[in-house]
Amino acid sequence: QVQLVESGGGFVQAGGSLRLSCAASGRTSTRYDMAWFRQAPGKEREFVFSISRTSVATSYAISVKGRFTISRDDAKNTMYLQMNSLKPEDSATYYCAAGLVNYTGLYSDSREYTYWGQGTQVTVSS
Repeated sequence: QVQLVESGGGFVQAGGSLRLSCAASGRTSTRYDMAWFRQAPGKEREFVFSISRTSVATSYAISVKGRFTISRDDAKNTMYLQMNSLKPEDSATYYCAAGLVNYTGLYSDSREYTYWGQGTQVTVSS
C-alpha cells in the first residue's frame, strides 16, 4: 500500500504561482509512475501532468503547457507540481496519483493509477 498526501494548495490571484507537493509513504520501495489530476465543481476529473517512474517521460494537458512543470525527488518520496501564470480556470481540487502504467496504457488515463491522495484545493481569483 502507498499513501499519498498533497499539500501546497491555497488561494492566489491570477498570474500568481503555487507549488504543490505530493508526499508518498508506505510501500515506496517500488518506483511508481505518478500524475496530477484536477477536478473542478460540477466537472469531471481531468489529467494535468504526469511523470514516469524513471523520470524520463512526462506528459501534460495542453491547457497547462508552458505554465506548469512537474518533478519528483525519489530520495524524499515526493512529487511536485510548479504552477505559474495561474488562471481562474485552474481552480480545482488537485489530486496526485501513483501507479504502474501499462506499456500499452496512457499516462493521462486515471484508470492506470492505483493510489490517490485526498486532494488539495487551488483557488485562483480573477
